[in-house]
Parts: sequence; C-alpha cells; structure tokens
Amino acid sequence: MPNALNQSKNALLILDNGAIFSGYGFGAETVSVGEICFNTSMTGYQEILTDPSYAGQIINFTFPHIGNVGTNQIDMETDNPVALGLVTRNQITSPSNWRNHQHFDEWLKTYNLPGISGIDTRALTRQIRDEGAKTALLSYHKDANLDLPALHKKIAEWPGLKGMDLAKIVTGRESSQWTGSLFQFDFEPVTKAAPELKNFYKVVAFDFGAKHNILRCLESAGCNVTIVPAGSTAEDVLAHKPDGIFLSNGPGDPAATAEYTSREIRALAETGIPIFGICIGHQLFALAMGGNTLKMGRGHRGANHPVKDLRTGQIEITSQNHGFVVDENSLPDCLEVTHRSLFDQTIEGLKHTSLPIFSVQYHPESSPGPHDSRNLFYQFTSLMQQARKP
Repeated sequence: MPNALNQSKNALLILDNGAIFSGYGFGAETVSVGEICFNTSMTGYQEILTDPSYAGQIINFTFPHIGNVGTNQIDMETDNPVALGLVTRNQITSPSNWRNHQHFDEWLKTYNLPGISGIDTRALTRQIRDEGAKTALLSYHKDANLDLPALHKKIAEWPGLKGMDLAKIVTGRESSQWTGSLFQFDFEPVTKAAPELKNFYKVVAFDFGAKHNILRCLESAGCNVTIVPAGSTAEDVLAHKPDGIFLSNGPGDPAATAEYTSREIRALAETGIPIFGICIGHQLFALAMGGNTLKMGRGHRGANHPVKDLRTGQIEITSQNHGFVVDENSLPDCLEVTHRSLFDQTIEGLKHTSLPIFSVQYHPESSPGPHDSRNLFYQFTSLMQQARKP
C-alpha cells in the first residue's frame, strides 16, 4: 500500500450528528451506511470483522495496529463477512506473521469491505460513548469524488438497528452438520474432546449468526452438532432427537427475531431438553420466557469485560459483542440472574429456576479474547448427561 503521507485524503466518515472525519481509504472502494460502534480488543481484527453479530455495523478499532497479522482462512468466523467496514487510527500495516495467507487490504477487497485510516479514533469513541449509538456513513473512492449531499441523504434514509431482524439474513438456508473441528496453530485440525466424549451428545444449534468457534467449542466438549436455520420450528428440531439445544449468537434487534422464535423456544423448553444460549440466544431465551430487551446506548464490544458469577463470586474476563440487553425490570419469576457486568451491572447470565436452561450475554468461545469461560460448554454437556439418567 502507498504511504498515507504520500496520498491525498480520499475517504470520509460522516455521522448522523453532522460530524465529518476525513482520512485515507483502503480496502474496497464503496459506500457503507450503518451503526458505528467501537471495539477495544487488542487482537483478533479478522475474527471481529467476520463475526456475524456485526451485521449492519461499521467498527471503530480503538487499538491502533491493524493488519500486522495479515489474514488467513482459520480466523474466519463465518464464510461471508457481513460487517460494513472499519475505522483505524493508523494506516494498516503489512503482514509480519507466519500465519498470513493474504494481505489485509486485499482481503478487504475480496469481501467488498471499505476502511478509513487517519481518524482520531479516541475522539470518535468518546462521541459514541457520551452521545450513544449513531448512524454513520463510510465512503472511499481513490479519486476523492465524494458527493456530500448524496451521502447525507443516505444517512438520513438508514432506519437503524432497532426493530431490524438480521438473523434471517445471516442464517443458513438449510440444515447442515458441523464438521469444522478444532485447530492448532500448525493448521492441523484436532479434536480435543476426550475419546469417550467425542460426538457423544447430539446437539441441535439454531443459527442466528453462529460463530465457527462456538461450534468448535461444542464439538470439543463432546457434541455432534446439527445446525438449523433461524426460522426452524420446534418440530423441526425435535425430529433430530437431540440431547441438547443451542441458541447461537447473532445480529439485529432480538425483539424482532423473537416474533418467530419465542413460541418455538417455549415449546422446546417444555420438553425438558437442556438448552444453552449465547448473545442473542440469551436474549431470545429471556424474551421467550416473558422478558423484554432494550437497546443500549453504546453496547459492550471488546475482549476485556469483567463479569461476576453471582453463584460463586468468581470474576471472569470475557469477550463481548452486543448492543441490546435484557431488561431486568421485565424478568419473570422463572428466571434467575446468574452473572453481572462489573462495568455497568447489566445482566450477563440467566438460568431457569426449574428447567435445565441457562444463557450468557457474553462470548465464552472468545475468538478473540480470554478463555476464562470455556467451562460453560462443559456445563451444558453436564446438563445433558444428567438428563440421560433414569
């Protein structure tokens, strides 16, 4: 890539409050409109950009060194990224990691993702933090041919994430068997489950935008995973005769997705089959049981969020990516809060008081992030084991 000092500014980031940031474009020459959010992770930019939960969003990276690892197929969390673009402080760097397969700039072009560098990301983060979620437009053209009135019109026309069901866009179109397996840094797939546990539990996973590493972690814990589309019915799921049911992560407004999932989740809960939910799966579980969700002002996105397990007092450092939260004032008596954020005391975990169902708001599979919460996948298999006992 040319040095940013030797090229003219040819990209704009425009916010719906009128703020305009000019910078240097990279990646695909295109225009994207969506919600601007910030992520504080120091590693894992490829995993973040390929997380389906970022559908409809432009990501402002607070960590300045982006591109240094390059890209590779192993760090893909979905087959086709759905994020809208990215913002960085520094120009993206050339890869200097042995795992690199493709320069980050070329990878972005492959998936039609635009980027902008040379932005004061601290000032941008403060605006989001202090004023709440914003609609933003990212425009990059090498010839700097930018039509400001047309760009402002695009911002005004974007409806916002509230009320938007994006799970139906990112979900798979038909049922499939997960065969990805785990991996080591030498790129050799490996199954880390104990031999006696490998593929021992039959799990049906609702795909609301499932990350690949969640499916890997289920497999590692001894699960044979069948993935079903977001709109699947309880009857569809039960036809697989599962030992357990998983509600995946995903993007958009959970209340919109719940319009067609709540009845099915309630029906599945009544069977007594263990259920585990993550991210939007956690929110959909709460909605199905009679709770409500709220849009957050800035959301939680990063790999350093402390969460307290209220049952044990243990503190876990977690990876998070969500812009909606379960409304505590709406919780029915059948749900118990198990985990809380130590940043803002919002709900990070729930369990049913009489049924084998639990959920967490954060991402125990990490990718990127710490592995403090990987035990939750084994908590799920433990519930399935107990359910098998006569």
